[in-house]
Amino acid sequence: MKKYLLPNTINSYKANLHMHTTISDGRMTPLETKEAFLKEGYSIVAFTDHEIMIPHPELIDDKFLALTSTEISIDEDKNLYFPYRKVYHLNIYSKDPLKRVFKGFDPKTIWLNHSLDYLTEEEKQIECPREYSKEFINKIIEMANNDDCFVSLNHPVWSMQNHNDYSGLKGLWGVEWFNTGCVHEGYPDTIQPIDDLLNEGERVCPLATDDAHSLKDCFGGYVVVRANKLEYETIYNALKNGDFYSSTKPEIKEISIENGIVNIKTSKARKVFITTERRYTRCKNATLKEPIEEVSFDINNYINENKEHSKKPMFIRVSVIDFEGNIAYSRPYYMEELL
Repeated sequence: MKKYLLPNTINSYKANLHMHTTISDGRMTPLETKEAFLKEGYSIVAFTDHEIMIPHPELIDDKFLALTSTEISIDEDKNLYFPYRKVYHLNIYSKDPLKRVFKGFDPKTIWLNHSLDYLTEEEKQIECPREYSKEFINKIIEMANNDDCFVSLNHPVWSMQNHNDYSGLKGLWGVEWFNTGCVHEGYPDTIQPIDDLLNEGERVCPLATDDAHSLKDCFGGYVVVRANKLEYETIYNALKNGDFYSSTKPEIKEISIENGIVNIKTSKARKVFITTERRYTRCKNATLKEPIEEVSFDINNYINENKEHSKKPMFIRVSVIDFEGNIAYSRPYYMEELL
């Protein structure tokens, strides 16, 4: 029987999961942000202002959803000149649309004076000192997950991080492989940290975001969420479950499997391929006269070989590249989903 790995829902919602407004260091107000993204066909924006979680129920209607979220920073030695410092930047996304205080919040980390105007007196008294270590990052991730939130690791290249910094992180939901603002600054990310963590057994999703602070950094990287309706809990659960793909332009219209045959439908593509947890791929390349819009891969040998040899979590991940070099990635789909 045919099984849809990417849900075959009627509705698809375009989402930017990383955005800063005038509440922190952005140039657009939350309302201006909503208006700009609606004009470009988006339905969802996560408002990730620095160090402070501000709900925006006033922006939510039948065409637009504001996700309650924040971006926090854990810096290396503060005595280092900032451009030399490594940093962990984490986005924390809340299940509760009205959440203000998240586990790991500390008002002392708010570095913009005008952001303090949004705090209550009670919030100003909270303390959660931070330290630059994997142990502390794992503590923050665990606290967030237990607090009905999920967490992404942002722009590791801009953060001057390498394998030593993210290897061993536990419980992340996603990692950015594309960040429009960082690309514009000359710090493009890659899929490598995601694959490294997948090969450590971490079930992370590839994310494309904007990290926009002004209009010039908008509409570059996004995710397309498959869900039945544009409602907060429905979208939150769809994101948490990985019912989406990330992209800088190509569409992934279908990923399904039947009798060990993976079928993929896309917008016009130059290359479509699947990768796995080991040195096993399947790939189709287009010709100039015949772009790819649908392709099938038989992975029965992969499944049968894995049963005998695999010592790692087994998964396939779909990649789509168009003729301009734009990319779309699915999340990994695991053996229990493929069988």
